[in-house]
This record gives sequence, structure tokens and C-alpha cells, in this order.
Amino acid sequence: MVSFERERFAFFIDGSNMFAAARALGFDIDYKRLLDLFSDEGKLVRALYYTALIEDQEFSPIRPLVDWLDYNGYTLVTKPAKEFTDAQGRRKIKGNMDIELTVDALEMAPFIDHAFLFSGDGDFRPLIEAIQKKGVRVTVVSTVRSRPPMAADELRRQADRFIDLQDLFDQIGRGQKRHEPQVTAENGQVRGNDQAHQLTEDNFDEDDGNQSTSTGDAT
Repeated sequence: MVSFERERFAFFIDGSNMFAAARALGFDIDYKRLLDLFSDEGKLVRALYYTALIEDQEFSPIRPLVDWLDYNGYTLVTKPAKEFTDAQGRRKIKGNMDIELTVDALEMAPFIDHAFLFSGDGDFRPLIEAIQKKGVRVTVVSTVRSRPPMAADELRRQADRFIDLQDLFDQIGRGQKRHEPQVTAENGQVRGNDQAHQLTEDNFDEDDGNQSTSTGDAT
């Protein structure tokens, strides 16, 4: 790890994007270890995790993780996911937290020296530029080692520093048990296959980058 010289820093974690990146690399993120890894390097002002939730679902696979994060040093920013029916009559869930993340980052910029954006979404490039103008250094955490790469090129170019998620595997990664749908939140990790997460963090609408999940054709 690179020392941040006791900087004040904040995490802005795009939950759905990070889940997709870790899944593309074949491992799960241990969020307790992630927090511990960076907390010793500077003053962590806030660790924010953004995700949309399905309110009328009796049990959501993402709920154990959300509850664990809420009690263990993370600030949860959530909103109800929107449900719609596509042209094929399939029920889909969509949730986009880009605006919430952007507003929070801009409001926190005067109080931090360094922002860590855990997302590869190119739509955040103007946000990075805006807070850099306020004197904040920005590190993007995503991956270009998946196929296709999860980190947009324009995002990497704008950032002061880029950390590939793959390089953090030894510090924060856990091997994924794809054959056994399971969610475990005792130590801040979620494990399971695509079906276990079908209504949570696993799919994106390719047209607009929003989280989008079909409940009619899960595998």
C-alpha cells in the first residue's frame, strides 16, 4: 500500500458496479478487510456504499450485507429500485445511484484531501474533474483485467491514480463459490452465484449503464 501521509479521505462505493467488477474477476470482496486496509493509512472521514433495494421483496440476498455494512463503519445510501416490464414482457428491476454519489462527493470535497471512487463507470469523469478543481486527489478502484474491462478509459485518464481491483485480491479478496448460492455477512463478504444475486447487484442495462435485472430468465 502507498502511504497517504495522514490525509483525510473518503470512500464512494458504487455497489452494483463493484459487485460486477469483482464477479468478472472471479472473487468476492471482504468489506471488513477493505476498511481495515485503508484505515491505517490515513484518516477515513466516511465510507459510503450506494445501492438500490427492492422494498416489497420478502427477502433480499443483499440485505445481510447491507445490514452488516451499516453496523460496521460504512454509511449506507439506498433508495427503492424501480420495477418495469420490458418489450418482451419480462419484469425487470433498475436502480441508479449516480446522482446520490455525485452530490455527496461534491458536498464532501471541502472536508477531504483524497477521494476513492470504487467504480469504473465513465459517467463519473465530470465528477472527478469537478472535485479535482477543488483540490481533492482522486483514486479510482476498478479493473481493466476483466473481459471486457470494467473501468472506462476516460475515467482512468482523469483520475490522479488508478488501482486495479485484481491487485487488491490478496488483501481484500475471497474465492467465489459459484456452485453454492449463499450470502454470508458475518465478516462483511457476500458469496454466491448469479442466481443468488439476481435481484441485487449483478446486471447492468447496456444502453444506459443502469443496474437492470430480469426475474424471468435467471440462470
